[in-house]
Amino acid sequence: MKTIIERLEDIVGSAFEKSGYKSSYGKVKVSDRPDLCEFQCNGAMAAAKEYHKAPIQIANDVVEKLSVYEAFDKTEAVNPGFINLDINPGFLAEVVQSINDDERLGVPVPEKPSTIIVDYGGANVAKPLHVGHLRPAIIGESIKRICAYMGHKVIGDVHLGDWGLQMGLIIAELRKRQPDLPYFDEGHTGEYPKEPPFTISDLEEIYPAASARSKEDDAFREEAEECTRKLQEGFEPYMAIWRHIMDVSVEDLKKNYDKLDVHFDLWKGESDVEGYIPDMIQDLKDRGFAYESDGALVIDVTEEGDSKELPPCIILKSNGATLYATTDLATIIEREKLYKPDKMVYVADKRQSLHFTQVFRVAKKTGLTGKDTELTHIGFGTMNGPDGKPFKTRDGGILRLEELQRQIVDEVRRKMTESREYDSAELDEISEKVGLAALKYGDLSNQAVKDYVFDIERFASFEGNTGPYILYTIVRIGSVFEKYISGGGRVDEDEELMAPESASEKDLMLCLTGFADMMENAYRELAPHKVCQYLFSLSEAFNRFYHETKILTEPDDDRRNSYLRLIGLVKRVLETGIGLLGFEAPDKM
Repeated sequence: MKTIIERLEDIVGSAFEKSGYKSSYGKVKVSDRPDLCEFQCNGAMAAAKEYHKAPIQIANDVVEKLSVYEAFDKTEAVNPGFINLDINPGFLAEVVQSINDDERLGVPVPEKPSTIIVDYGGANVAKPLHVGHLRPAIIGESIKRICAYMGHKVIGDVHLGDWGLQMGLIIAELRKRQPDLPYFDEGHTGEYPKEPPFTISDLEEIYPAASARSKEDDAFREEAEECTRKLQEGFEPYMAIWRHIMDVSVEDLKKNYDKLDVHFDLWKGESDVEGYIPDMIQDLKDRGFAYESDGALVIDVTEEGDSKELPPCIILKSNGATLYATTDLATIIEREKLYKPDKMVYVADKRQSLHFTQVFRVAKKTGLTGKDTELTHIGFGTMNGPDGKPFKTRDGGILRLEELQRQIVDEVRRKMTESREYDSAELDEISEKVGLAALKYGDLSNQAVKDYVFDIERFASFEGNTGPYILYTIVRIGSVFEKYISGGGRVDEDEELMAPESASEKDLMLCLTGFADMMENAYRELAPHKVCQYLFSLSEAFNRFYHETKILTEPDDDRRNSYLRLIGLVKRVLETGIGLLGFEAPDKM
């Protein structure tokens, strides 16, 4: 199914061709000046160079040919060579009807779906999720949903930090606290306990204590490094502790990610690719890519055309230890082997851009991934508090993610109870859904790369460009249908939409026609904020129409039914959009 832009380009391109110009100049876009026209074509300006004519002359030629097409209500050539277009209401209604009839709301299925891996989340085991984990989780989840909606096979990987010194620190600290555990008994035989010797709360206290101790006690740090080495060599007592850490941590992480409605297809971590590393290192050395520099093993990544020389990518430290770059490269090898992806998308802090540039260049340079495989880093900015600094607790500590969720749900609950009374269960259910919408939309409505201020009061508002406002619009449409049906009304879905009569109805229809093009842009740019912008525009268009139109009291049955089918489509599109952002609407608010 073609989008409205594609339909218009077919027509305008044909008019260019009939006027003696290439049809490719008939590109159409939504008008930059909606006060002047609804769509525009700037092709005459580009064609002028090839055909050595004044742009306005070419525009006039094309407009003359466009006069025979019923799709337009108005066509005009404007100096220096713009072609302004207004859509015929009847044609517009046909387009919107075709969207309504389509399960995918006008979004085409790709001829050849891609396999896309989205690497997001990035949580570390044995540590609680904090506000720094919010952005990768919800941006990555939305990107995954957008790609899947566009018809591609998408695999989401949490890519846990589950290997390295942090594990050794926990083991060393545990040995200090509970030296009698069988894992530290050299004479122990048989299996190790199935039940872990700690809870998630214990781990969340053990790790920071061990980290702090290692900074003050050199002997303890050396002990932790030795524990790490033995773990990575497969020492079974420490592997048993590591498995306990993983089981306890992953269970808690899943619970907290579930609260965010964030879900992963793969729960892999750095440890999963440990077996690939020795062969990878040897191969990179044998083929002459990796060489020693100050005792470390490095690969050059600077390319011709770089404005400055980039530091080489270190894949082994001088003491033989691996780094994030090492495990990231090994992860690429595993993903190529298991999934053969067309694209890998990494959602991580923008401050890691150099790291990903190095890793991607090494992967391409050494052939670890196919030459056509896309490697993309979506770098996100910082979520700051009202003071413009990274969001923290009142005492300056790192705010846990579940506490942030609780704060925004409490603010939503406060705002809800200002206007009406709810029973307790109803209030809890609604405030949880609206709170999640406020949290996610507040973040996703910002372009990912930008820092932004997390303003709980503004994000929880039921007015303006917020998640609660979008949900309120959906609920408002639902209440119209509820009132109509409870009064004995029935919507005839078999009838066609009628041509719009008012400006607000036409604007609403025009906004609906933009869904497919918006989705294509959001997918191409991996940009959830594009979805947010569209949902807000559609909600605004609906609410203008709602306030100016007597929907249920319209005396003409056909017109009333057309109104209802139209707003029913609006509700479908809005619900689809918020699903792409990772939240859902309550039945009432």
